[in-house]
Amino acid sequence: MNFPRFGTEKGTHAGPRGSHRHVALGALRLLIIAASLATNAGASELHIGAASVDITPTLPVALCGQFNLRIATTAETPLTANVLALESREQDRTLDLAIMVSCDLVGIPDEMLKMVRQEVRRQLPEVDTRKLFLNATHTHTAPVLDNAPGSSFLYPIPKDGVLQPEEYVRFFVGRVSGAIVEAWNTRRPGSVTWGLSHAVVACNRRTVYSQRLPTPGAFGDGTARMYGDTRVPEFRNLEGMEDHDLNVLFFWDEAGKLSATIVHVPCTAQLVEGRSSVNADYWHPVREKLRQRFGPELVVLGVIGAAGDQSPRPLYRGAAEERMTRLRGLSGLDEIARRIVVAVEEAYNTVKEDRHADAPLIHKVDILSLPLRLVTQDEYAFSKAEQDKYAAQIAADPKSADDVLTRMTWNRHVVERFERQQNTPHPQRDVELHVLRIGDATICTCEFELFTDYGIRIQARSKALQTLVVQLVGNGSYLPTEKAVQGGGYSAVIQSTEIGPEGGQMLVDRTVALIDGLFPSTK
Repeated sequence: MNFPRFGTEKGTHAGPRGSHRHVALGALRLLIIAASLATNAGASELHIGAASVDITPTLPVALCGQFNLRIATTAETPLTANVLALESREQDRTLDLAIMVSCDLVGIPDEMLKMVRQEVRRQLPEVDTRKLFLNATHTHTAPVLDNAPGSSFLYPIPKDGVLQPEEYVRFFVGRVSGAIVEAWNTRRPGSVTWGLSHAVVACNRRTVYSQRLPTPGAFGDGTARMYGDTRVPEFRNLEGMEDHDLNVLFFWDEAGKLSATIVHVPCTAQLVEGRSSVNADYWHPVREKLRQRFGPELVVLGVIGAAGDQSPRPLYRGAAEERMTRLRGLSGLDEIARRIVVAVEEAYNTVKEDRHADAPLIHKVDILSLPLRLVTQDEYAFSKAEQDKYAAQIAADPKSADDVLTRMTWNRHVVERFERQQNTPHPQRDVELHVLRIGDATICTCEFELFTDYGIRIQARSKALQTLVVQLVGNGSYLPTEKAVQGGGYSAVIQSTEIGPEGGQMLVDRTVALIDGLFPSTK
């Protein structure tokens, strides 16, 4: 028997007439429900395995996430991949499974995911690797992963003395595949619960103005900008919502020891994004502080909610925030970690006694075809001119490639898209979606840097008690809203996006339908 909420049922109320009959029927109904729950509890058992592995590159290494080339010669923190393997079992039979890996990277290229799945399948042929997915925390101080000529961001990485992207990918695949095998092979019966708390981490980073302003390096002039100045008279508002919810899932072993947690923050890890050193950003101090609180073996999966238009750096009140952080004797990273850890502890203290060893585990994988955002004639002409300008600059001064090669390829990618449109007028892209039910909570994924409004749409319509929208389960571009496209600016212009608002709403609708299928009505 299925219920919209695991382990819960609405009460009934009887009026004064016929109350004894209604009470008797209500009691019988509750007995039937209790018996059904008891039967289901004995039928399935949740098995949990977890592992953490260091994925810090050898140095020097080129870093991803900015337009200019950065070569890191130091690592301020380690980078890690954190693995959670879940299996629902009925005696010796697997009912369903999910393997999640959170990675301190800017994104997850398709080829790298394919390589991980192939290696895991080789070592664990019994595992359905379609139900294995990786998410990136989107730290901009992690290695370049894809520097092939067709990349939209192409860096002039020296061939000698610097770790090459393909070398790092091979290293990553070996390390992460090994950690997945370890987590799967060490899974044991355990329990889970879910909780909701709040922490101010996300700040909307798109500013809106009363008039159109120049947007250097991107098509046209717009009324919106990423990281725009809020002190000018033309400033009117921040473009979109901010989401300060913090969703947490806790996993215990049979002995009652907390072994793993999923911490869901709707904000990318970009506080120190401009540095030229390897750094896991705010997730490193978060993990360190949680391990101090709950034990050194705790595996912490940091997952990023819909946050394409968010940043941990406020566009106003910054001086006041810095003063408070300084007076607390903290760094900016430690301050963000403090807020997250306080929220996690509050959730833990609230839900720690509400554990479920038989929580439903259902994992659905779907392929959705989305229409590509079409390149207009004007966008093509602008991008072609920008591409040619930067190409001429590099030809005249090869040393300038460190700063402008990515801008040239950023625009070249648009030119190539327009040219392909001539033969394929309605181009589409297939995207992989995962929707995973764990008790009353659901985790749903997307490949893109999804603007927060889309995440709110999914959460608002979801039948799950808690809905964790996880972005960058892939290497997708920004997916902006209608108003963002109208406003323009980086993250919303054609150079920044492959999928437009029409595809964004299709993504929302399909995700909600998949979630609803995991929470059938009692009627």
